[in-house]
Formats: sequence, structure tokens, C-alpha cells
Amino acid sequence: MNYAKAAFKASYGLSAQLPESDRPEIIFSGRSNVGKSSLINKLCNRKSLARVSATPGKTATINFYTVDSVYFVDLPGYGYAKVAQAERQRWDRLINTYFEQARKNALLIQLLDSRHAPSADDRMMLEYLAHHQIPFVAALTKADKLKKSEYEKVTAYFADECFPFGCRDVVLTSASTGLGIERLQNLLESAVEEVRG
Repeated sequence: MNYAKAAFKASYGLSAQLPESDRPEIIFSGRSNVGKSSLINKLCNRKSLARVSATPGKTATINFYTVDSVYFVDLPGYGYAKVAQAERQRWDRLINTYFEQARKNALLIQLLDSRHAPSADDRMMLEYLAHHQIPFVAALTKADKLKKSEYEKVTAYFADECFPFGCRDVVLTSASTGLGIERLQNLLESAVEEVRG
């Protein structure tokens, strides 16, 4: 997969707007401010392909990016308290509709902050992924904030947390240092090959 061939396609706020699934899709999920945009930018070696916001809950749409012959699909961040109930329900409908459609889902990247135990919202998402049998790997973000001596322990902890939900792998990542990015790219490429058969 040529990550340099990456471009923003469109944002969709309503499920009826979602484009046809005509190619493999890599989905990015995680709570608000976990670093989805930063990780997408790092995977594609771009500064501002995905807009990074300092305000949690800013991505209220499903954002599609064309990366070579694949879609990167950035889901709205969840778990941000200051969002109105009606807005939260719209998000829920949007995400549910996305997963209920017959789409070429290759792999979902579930982002979790490496510095904190999974939140109640993270656990709900893991349960959702397990219930719908969505193939996923856990990308542990912000690993540059950890000591190197903590890497093994943190990875093992998250493996224990995520594997019961059907997680395929746990990768420690840092969008600022590039840690784990190549390994994540390899996992994405294997999953895309699997979907293409």
C-alpha cells in the first residue's frame, strides 16, 4: 500500500450520505482526544491530512480518506461529556448504520491511551466490536509519554484487557516518535490482502 497516495475524500454526518463500499476499509475508533487524527497522519507520513483538534468531541462526522486503493475511515470520537444528548444519539445512529451496512471492513484500529486503563466507554466499544465480530487490533497511543522500561508491562496489561474481546494484536504506538507505525502498517496491509483474497 502506497501511504504517500493519501487524500481527504469527504465527511459524512448522516448515515444516508455514506459512500458505497467499493474497496477495503480500515476503520479508526477511539475516545475523543486519544490521537486518531495524529495516528492517521503518521501512518501516511503527512502533517495535516487529518485535522488534529485540541477540542475533544470535534470530529462529529465519519471522515473518509483515500489511501492508495483503500479507504481510511475515521469514526467520531466517543465519551466526551459536553456533547448534547441529541448530538450523541446522532453519533450512535451514524456509527451503528456504518457497521450494519455491507461494507468491505478489512480491520478496525481501536485506539487506547497507553497511560490509562480502558475507560467505561472503551469497554463498551470493545464489547460492541466483539458482539458484531469486527476484526480489530488495539493501537496504544502516546507511548512516548511512557518510560521504555514500562513498554512490556503496559503491552501485556492491554493484551489481557483486549484479547477476550477478539483483539488480534496490541501495538504500542507514538505519533510523535513513530514507534510501532511500521508494525501497524504491516498489520493493515495483511488485513487488506485478506479482504481482497
